[in-house]
Amino acid sequence: MRGLIVDYVGVLDGTDEDQRRWKELFAAAKANGVATAILSNDAGGEGAEPIREWEYNGIVDAVLLSGEIGTEKPAVEAFAHAAEAIDLSMNDCVLVDDSILNVRAAVEAGLVGILYQIFDRASIEVCSIFDIEGEF
Repeated sequence: MRGLIVDYVGVLDGTDEDQRRWKELFAAAKANGVATAILSNDAGGEGAEPIREWEYNGIVDAVLLSGEIGTEKPAVEAFAHAAEAIDLSMNDCVLVDDSILNVRAAVEAGLVGILYQIFDRASIEVCSIFDIEGEF
């Protein structure tokens, strides 16, 4: 696995503390050679600037918004766009999402899926998959 794709709403839009911890985890992943992206079913437009800032600030490599790519999760095409944006195949990526429907569809498309419920659980899984050391 070489790519980490994470949903925004329900995952990255949590408390300030959770956002700080996600940013540290993304930094550790990138330092370990992992390509990173946000894949959100957001419509885009001006209201999506808080999501885009994750890319503008170098926290993730790419931000993909369904309203801009023309397809939504759980469609395979959404996962394909995200993988392509970080120059990987879908079977080399992990998706973290709070929707079991999206996780199931990602797994069926060849990604590894992690159902997000709380940061601590998800971070343990991400660290294990990508061989990342540290406390987040």
